[in-house]
Amino acid sequence: MKVLVINCGSSSLKYQLINMENEEAIAQGLVERIGIEGSILTQKVPGRDKYIIQEPMPTHKEAIQHVIDALTDKEHGVITSMSEINAVGHRVVHGGEKYASSVVITDDVMAKLEECIKLAPLHNPANIIGINACKELMPTTPMVGVFDTAFHQTMGEEAYIYPLPYELYEKHGIRKYGFHGTSHKFVSAQAAEMMGKNIEDIKIITCHLGNGASLAAVKGGKVVDTSMGFTPLEGIAMGTRCGNIDPAIAMFLMREENMTADEVDNLFNKQSGVLGISGVSSDFRDIENAAKEGNKRAELALDVYNFRVRETIGAYAAAMGGVDAVVFTAGLGENSPTTREAICQGLEFMGIKVDSEKNNVRGKSVEVSTSDATVKVFVIPTNEELMIARDTKTLTAK
Repeated sequence: MKVLVINCGSSSLKYQLINMENEEAIAQGLVERIGIEGSILTQKVPGRDKYIIQEPMPTHKEAIQHVIDALTDKEHGVITSMSEINAVGHRVVHGGEKYASSVVITDDVMAKLEECIKLAPLHNPANIIGINACKELMPTTPMVGVFDTAFHQTMGEEAYIYPLPYELYEKHGIRKYGFHGTSHKFVSAQAAEMMGKNIEDIKIITCHLGNGASLAAVKGGKVVDTSMGFTPLEGIAMGTRCGNIDPAIAMFLMREENMTADEVDNLFNKQSGVLGISGVSSDFRDIENAAKEGNKRAELALDVYNFRVRETIGAYAAAMGGVDAVVFTAGLGENSPTTREAICQGLEFMGIKVDSEKNNVRGKSVEVSTSDATVKVFVIPTNEELMIARDTKTLTAK
């Protein structure tokens, strides 16, 4: 069985064609600048040179048509026709309270996804456009929606209800939802496997640390709490997002700086986080280099980031009544030994100890805790596309 995984952004599209017999990617690619001058598709196939298509792609429909063309190209493709693709799995950012698991896409599902646009106005429209484009180009191929929010729907009310008038939750669905769910689900399952344990018997804290970042407390395979909330702005400090701050700061800025709501929203989402503190970059590699050269604001940005992650790990251990493993994943979590070690410093009292030699690793699944640590620490590369493909296979395999 072959599954095509589609992840649509507002002006980009990532894809993978995965052979579900061995769960290996046959081809993967990225379409950039959809609807913008200079549209480009780059496809990678193991053992071959990159295949690049530079053609105008005014909409996602043209982008997906070029994906199909690249996959079926006689010289550079990997399949002879689209009939070889058994199903398509789509990443959908927000499923609200409507979906606690992946679902086969029907007209009713599409209507419910439209209702969720108000909860994710930057993401869900692109996801919906991608689904519609695929349906038009592959009308007989089954489609599955896999939601970033779904894995977190096991949270109890005490975790997801905000201390606001309850009527706002009833009317607008204002509550904590959480994101990066496919990543947290994948790496928590991988950690349990690496420990030789049943996931139902252990407590895991997963740290998805990239430009956008979130943590999840996973007890018995179910999420107890997660750091992102109603939107991906809540939680720890991130690349350009402020994370948790006093909400009164928004009103203060509107009064004192004469900022509009949109300007405050842009400030919190695009100009804050480690970029705002350091004044250097949102890329942690640039910040780490600046810190090594004595830039105090860069040092402070890293200290703030590490502190926020560390205190969240402590909070989640309390929420679960203990912890058996901590997992680092995503771009920074997988590739920055210094970040992992700095975060874990001070958590020795919990039994979290990192072996510096083992920790000197990037992008590999490995345990990095010391032999006497009572809490395992793992580095596990995430694979959200494989998680989407697995759910798609489960729901469509005949």
